[in-house]
Amino acid sequence: MQTERPFVMTIAGFDPSGGAGILADCKTFEQLKVQGLGVCTAMTIQTDSQCLSLEWQPLDKVTSAISILMEKYPVRAVKIGVVKDSEFLHEIMKTVKLHAPEAKIIWDPVLKSTSEFTFFDLNTIPDLKNVLNEIDLITPNYNEYKVLQDKHLFDDPENSCAVLIKGGHRKDLLGTDILKQEDRKIAIYPNETALTYHPKHGSGCVLSSAIAAHLAKGEHLETACRKGKEYIEKFLVGTPGLLGFHS
Repeated sequence: MQTERPFVMTIAGFDPSGGAGILADCKTFEQLKVQGLGVCTAMTIQTDSQCLSLEWQPLDKVTSAISILMEKYPVRAVKIGVVKDSEFLHEIMKTVKLHAPEAKIIWDPVLKSTSEFTFFDLNTIPDLKNVLNEIDLITPNYNEYKVLQDKHLFDDPENSCAVLIKGGHRKDLLGTDILKQEDRKIAIYPNETALTYHPKHGSGCVLSSAIAAHLAKGEHLETACRKGKEYIEKFLVGTPGLLGFHS
């Protein structure tokens, strides 16, 4: 078994366009020199601009695949993407914790696609309170954070999960991310010298997987978020189209 690169797992959907989900995560892992593993939660038919269909994978097959890989490889960080509901996430978390209790865990909560395709069962959001303390970081965009906040997901003062609120959908301070960790709020500003940003399909997947890669390499959470921000900014200025280049 190779030991030069730490192992990172993505548990996410399959997007045949390669812009989001497992394929985008593994492209990011490769660029950041970590060894990527992938478990599929859903098969989709989509392009860079439209999601046409989604087929959830059986939960027992998802957890079985996680177990098989984690019994073989020393996974240091896990990025979780699209999941069906709170039970789906809870069972994934139980399996990860059983096999890799020290692994850092990031959940990128995909609630809806840009084209308004609904992924997560919003009625189960209140049940996520039982899962949050097992997660190191969640990375909602600005609109998703508002939905989760309206459901009182962050009201518990004992909740230890950090939140990175992505600023790409903000009307003010566009591109400014806010890291909320315990009683601190840290603004992570966009690079003022960067060229014009181009919207990208899967940019949330890329950012969260970049953060996971840096956590696997031993970076502290704030540093991993800042380095993830640097990676996504290069991704956003690389090409004018919705499918980005990893370089």
